[in-house]
Amino acid sequence: MNHRKRIAFFGNSLTSRYRRNLCRAFSIAAEEADVDLFIFNSLGRIGIANAVSGDYDTELLEYIDLDQFDGIIYDGEGFYEDGVSAKFEKKLRTARCAVVSISSHVDGFYNIDFDDAEGLRAMVEHFINHHHFRKIAFMSGYFSHPDAKIRLSVFQSVMKKYGMPENGAGVFEGDFWYNKGGEAADYFLSLPERPEVIVCANDYMAMSLLNAFKQRGIRVPEDIAVSGFDGTVEGQEFLPHLTSVTRERLDVARKSISLLVDLSENKDICEHDLRVLPKPIYSQSCGCDPLNYQHVMDIISRMHEETRMTGIALFDSESAMLKLNKVDNVRALESAFAESAITFGEYRSYFMMVHTDAHGCPAYDSDFTAPSGNFIPIIWIDKNKEYANSPHHFNGSSMFPVPDSERSHTYYVMSLHCAEKIFGYSVVEMASKDIFNEYHNVLLLNVATTLHTLQKNNHIHKLVKKLEDLSIKDGLTDMLNRRGFDDSSRNLLSNLREKTSVCTMVIDMDGLKHINDVYGHYEGDRAIKALADSITACCDSGEIAGRAGGDEFYIFAAYYSETHLTRFLSRLREMVDEFNSNNTVGYHLDYSCGAYITETDCYGRIEDFLKISDVRMYEQKQSKHESGEIRSEAEA
Repeated sequence: MNHRKRIAFFGNSLTSRYRRNLCRAFSIAAEEADVDLFIFNSLGRIGIANAVSGDYDTELLEYIDLDQFDGIIYDGEGFYEDGVSAKFEKKLRTARCAVVSISSHVDGFYNIDFDDAEGLRAMVEHFINHHHFRKIAFMSGYFSHPDAKIRLSVFQSVMKKYGMPENGAGVFEGDFWYNKGGEAADYFLSLPERPEVIVCANDYMAMSLLNAFKQRGIRVPEDIAVSGFDGTVEGQEFLPHLTSVTRERLDVARKSISLLVDLSENKDICEHDLRVLPKPIYSQSCGCDPLNYQHVMDIISRMHEETRMTGIALFDSESAMLKLNKVDNVRALESAFAESAITFGEYRSYFMMVHTDAHGCPAYDSDFTAPSGNFIPIIWIDKNKEYANSPHHFNGSSMFPVPDSERSHTYYVMSLHCAEKIFGYSVVEMASKDIFNEYHNVLLLNVATTLHTLQKNNHIHKLVKKLEDLSIKDGLTDMLNRRGFDDSSRNLLSNLREKTSVCTMVIDMDGLKHINDVYGHYEGDRAIKALADSITACCDSGEIAGRAGGDEFYIFAAYYSETHLTRFLSRLREMVDEFNSNNTVGYHLDYSCGAYITETDCYGRIEDFLKISDVRMYEQKQSKHESGEIRSEAEA
């Protein structure tokens, strides 16, 4: 077992293109530092036109013991939903190890801040000093957004520094996304003086503005230059390529992990907060970089290949859904998953754990009560046989399989849930430094839906079984009732292929009326159940026993001999005598029995055999009456 440092990373929507590079950077930095990295990813908001939040997506947080980590990285900027970032920060404050926030300043944490102000200042001054622009406009994000406030304030301060109006040629409130490009274009084109350049507070708004300008016949950068911010992959593939400011993610990753390793080793740290300087990208949208057609063709070819692979992955995802829809038990889930897990990228290992309750019942079983803090695997795919000696039981303080290999590992961890039903979590190690794509999330959601369906089917099956038991079981004795006895005995008889020795018995309690009259119906029921329990205990040679009604019991058995019958009756007498010796109430439990052994095949009539047994039982009961063994006032 290795003893390298274990670093946790908590983020949201990490499969988005903006954050994919962040995951890659941290995976590279973790390998360089020889630490194990555990990246916890939440779905966050899903969809565009009909976006919804991944409800209960963060519930896994409650079951994670942070003491298993030597340091924690927090990417709070990605948590858009109300209250979610506060929930994470509250949990992370309980950690005994150091926590580093990399995208938003959190009091009490170590912080690695991007110097966005310096990046935007350099961009605006580039247009003033290099391009000699004076008519500079600004497209902000929502004015209430913290990043928007900082970036607008920096723009205004640079304008004032160079003796220009504070709001430059004009300020438009955007949305940090693609939805306001048309409105922004119309606003800027309606100004008394057309801007020479528009500085956008992020790349997505810049791209939406460029599209709107194309539709209106405005050339970029010939007519108006445009810049973005954040240095996204999309911005660098867009035509023209965006002039932007990139956050150096690998630098952030290295500094974060190095800081946590030093803190875990109790090294002195001079500064609580570290700053990372952004890097400007002066490209085509401001005119600094001429259009490179070969580079454009390379991008187009790559995008065509990505589109082709996306189509294949879509078809494979549809196939995966069909396979998962056919799964009718958890054992079949692993093979269906292994066949389907081909759409989200090559992986080394994949594990899926589910909660168990205090009795060991898994979360997908309808009898599951509440999480106990323990987990068991339902999917265990170890392609390279690196986990042969790993334990297969987990809890909140030991959540992950233990590899035999000595190399460092980067794992991605996600909650496994369907609506409010929390089943557990998944753990995947990818073969490359990249995180899986969105198809993984689709597959995971489908697995959770399959587990939910299995749970509901299990519940329905148990309800049906309970209803069946109610229809064929006797409520007092838990024996078969008359219907259950008839169905079971006829089924056994119908399977006889040749003449076979069978036996029927009719057993009737002696003196039940006397017990009811003298000791009450409670004791009468107790006596019936005692005789029923004794009969049931003696049925160990294939006998079918049932309560025919009142105090009368039927028994049917196939492949039965006189030896079997003698043994049955002898054991029954012993058990009833034992009850009487321990019974402190004044009555004596007894019974009369009639038995009949004959040979028959599947065409025999059990009713005829029972009639003979019944006659013999009454003959025995009558004999007891005549000898005085049964009280005269008792029910015969």
